[in-house]
Amino acid sequence: MKILKSFFLCIILIFLFEYIVFADDIDSEELEDISPFIEASSNIITEPSINSRAAIVYDRNSGLVLFGKNENEKRKMASTTKIMTAIIVIENSNLDDIVTVSSKAAGTGGSRLGLHTNDKITVKNLLYGLMLCSGNDAAVALAEHVGKDIAGFADLMNSKAKELNLSNTHFVTPHGLDNEDHYTTAYELAVLTNYALKNELFCKIVGTKTTTISINNYSKTLSNTNELLGNLNGVYGVKTGFTNGANRCLVTSVKRNDMDIICIVLGANTKKDRTKDSIKLIEFAFNNFELINIKEKIQEEFYNWKTCNISNFIIEKGISNNIDIYLDNIPYDFLPINSNQINNYSIYIYCNKNLTAPVPKDSVIGFLTVSLDNQTIFKIAIKASNNIYKKDINDYFKDIFTNYIFYLESIFFQ
Repeated sequence: MKILKSFFLCIILIFLFEYIVFADDIDSEELEDISPFIEASSNIITEPSINSRAAIVYDRNSGLVLFGKNENEKRKMASTTKIMTAIIVIENSNLDDIVTVSSKAAGTGGSRLGLHTNDKITVKNLLYGLMLCSGNDAAVALAEHVGKDIAGFADLMNSKAKELNLSNTHFVTPHGLDNEDHYTTAYELAVLTNYALKNELFCKIVGTKTTTISINNYSKTLSNTNELLGNLNGVYGVKTGFTNGANRCLVTSVKRNDMDIICIVLGANTKKDRTKDSIKLIEFAFNNFELINIKEKIQEEFYNWKTCNISNFIIEKGISNNIDIYLDNIPYDFLPINSNQINNYSIYIYCNKNLTAPVPKDSVIGFLTVSLDNQTIFKIAIKASNNIYKKDINDYFKDIFTNYIFYLESIFFQ
């Protein structure tokens, strides 16, 4: 009897262990109606207080942070990991390839697409299972197909993180189940998401509310776990997440008119909190920030400055003072500015007008800076459009001869 009790106790402990380790997007809390959260946040003006432990609102056009809370703090990310998983698969595989599901993939716990050993399914359908219903089994199947095994796929993930300069991000798994060596920050997750959303297929998948896929030639309908998709104006992606270590997470992309943002909340206590916090931050951004056409204003400012100053350049030892200049690439067209700071931005041009030859074409001779409240937002190089060569001995003799001719003319033709 004692042995039997011990056996049942072990079974219970194993069950609990499985739940603790593999819990991901399996959340008993249901949100039937989010409209009260939307209504409560519709006129939000002041910076909101949120429950989530880390958060960011990231402007996709400029890369500026419109709101941040512990946005550079390393945190577990749960199934938002699958943003990286999806983009690695899209960039490194044939979407029509047929994947035969391994026993390891089929046995992966947590949120599941519902795969079984030896199931046959295309890479593309696995991607929908990965991103819509957050299938951990789909994540492993894809990782084994593209990276040969989970470790090999993690190497691809970390190589991409390095390529994107995500220095505070590290991946161990393709699904995001809790691991101390698997982490990111809200800011770097926003940078990754911004990169992924530039891919047309990725954007299409994460913006899909429901779809039907095929497993072993049998149809299966999937629904997106993102509670804001289809319910909040402008939302077009991207991913939910939940583990006991990461708590509730949500990455949301929203576009209204020309303003395009990514909102991320990490470490919310409940699904209600992550939804409410996300809506608060999204509405705060759209209610408080205006886009100004900074490219147009820069071009106008530079044209006026050039018109007034181009004839004042002196090129010491140069064969000519006839230099032309141009402005390097402007990083983006629109700048989001808080309505309270709309008149606090400035454009300043510094250019060295006293140069020494040679001045090579495309050499930097000055800068244009854009600042907000005396903080530099970005700087653009001013460059020479043409070569100004240094005088040689023949040029100096020509100058002497020319000056002598002018001198004689001044004497005889007064």
